[in-house]
Amino acid sequence: MNYNRIALAGLRAIALVCFALFVSAVRAQYPSRPVHVIVPNPPGGATDTLARLFAPRLSEALGQPVIVENRSGSNGNLATETVARAAPDGYTLLLAADAQIVISPHLYSMTVDTLKDLAPIASLVSTQFILVAGASLPVKNLKEFIEYARRAKPSLAYASIGNGSQHHLAMEMLKTRAGVDMVHVPYKGGGPAMVALLSGEVAAMFGGNSVAGQIKAGKVRALAAAGHKRSAAYPDIPTLNEFYPGLEVTPWLGMFAPAGVPVAVLSRLRSETNRLIADADMRQKIGKLGGMELYAMTPEQFTALIRAEHAKYGEVVKAVGVKVD
Repeated sequence: MNYNRIALAGLRAIALVCFALFVSAVRAQYPSRPVHVIVPNPPGGATDTLARLFAPRLSEALGQPVIVENRSGSNGNLATETVARAAPDGYTLLLAADAQIVISPHLYSMTVDTLKDLAPIASLVSTQFILVAGASLPVKNLKEFIEYARRAKPSLAYASIGNGSQHHLAMEMLKTRAGVDMVHVPYKGGGPAMVALLSGEVAAMFGGNSVAGQIKAGKVRALAAAGHKRSAAYPDIPTLNEFYPGLEVTPWLGMFAPAGVPVAVLSRLRSETNRLIADADMRQKIGKLGGMELYAMTPEQFTALIRAEHAKYGEVVKAVGVKVD
């Protein structure tokens, strides 16, 4: 009989029991005070609205107040850096859009590494980008638009909500895959960009919820959805992926904690958040926000998505040579 092996097995069993007791103790103690959810945008936007929808339900689940704090500034980087540098105890969380996590690091000189200094908790919702063209443009679908853009002299202009925005990078990716040249005209927000499209200053743009009303009114023409699947609001509009396999831009919102949060705390935050996402009442409320769909995935899938998109957007930013003011 090998007594060393028996002793080692015994020690391992004791260690596992101790770890299980430790995890149970941490879970039982957390949280013992209010949890703060930092939002990188002013009140009223999509991210803020979602955070305030989730906060009361998460508060009920955790048994402590969940307080939403708006920390706008530095194009969202202030909130990201605040959470990444916070104590890794689960009391300071970040609810942010993908752009803050996978695009901003390639555009700005940030003091944190979003891949290393933040721990993904859960993906929450996704939104859909729609490529729209001015109604006066003589095209009816994406194929006709691409052919028209190839022949246009001078090159067509397109709008975005700013240099380095997802709207900008989505069109640059389409330009590369379709082999067309278009001139980028950045505006300060979706409103001014839509005004430019309606007035004929530009020929096309990618837009989110803000384009829905104009599509329904017939003032712009929807050409393609940019997500991984067709839009529930526009099921007859094909995706870019149907024409150019692998070409996809799906904006999403997710929850993060500072890296180093105890496994037990991270596990509880994940389980409670995912339980909320699966709740039928929550799904109904999110559906009423307009343009948002629940975007649930496993922690492994979410982490893989973040890394893949961080690399994807990094390549686009480098190829385009994006400069931000």
